[in-house]
Amino acid sequence: MLTPADDPTDFDQTPNAVRLDEQAAHRAVAARDRAVGLGVWLRDLVISAGISVLIITFLYQPVRVEGTSMLPRLEDHDRLFINKFVYEIESIQRGDVVVFHYPRDPEKSYIKRVIGLPGDRIWIEAGRVWLNGSALPESYVPDQYRDGRSMAEVVVPSGTYFMMGDHRSISSDSREFGPVERSLIYGKAVFVYWPAKDAGVVR
Repeated sequence: MLTPADDPTDFDQTPNAVRLDEQAAHRAVAARDRAVGLGVWLRDLVISAGISVLIITFLYQPVRVEGTSMLPRLEDHDRLFINKFVYEIESIQRGDVVVFHYPRDPEKSYIKRVIGLPGDRIWIEAGRVWLNGSALPESYVPDQYRDGRSMAEVVVPSGTYFMMGDHRSISSDSREFGPVERSLIYGKAVFVYWPAKDAGVVR
């Protein structure tokens, strides 16, 4: 026969044992919370990565400028985002800076400004662009980047766009290779993100 002191049911009920049980329970809860938190973090990371891939694949794409034909706004090696989806929901506008496959070698990409839309009449007199009978205001072309070239009048064919670089004296553009087919245009330049000194919206 056991006395109360020897009763096993009372053996683990000392204050120290109770405290140990509480600490173990707290550790278990903390471990569970850490595991849950890690799972949530991993889930959010996977979702964010998936959304980023979708955005880059279907909406925005980072590209690097090669050359100086779009000075002063875009410098050689500037990195920027282009919107690849925007022209699925809206039309190309005069003044847009766009990226397109070079008509003479589709493996190459060019970035230029849209000067003429389908049906526009364009001619150039000593570097001054005339559009549909009026001189085209071009605040994006500083005087030091103009040239004295002239071009006879052309009518921009349906489904094509007349492109020119902002640095007129060195730009290879529609003055040389003609208007660009709509099917070759695949994005609109929207934002320079690197280097920091050039960061900002492309206008």
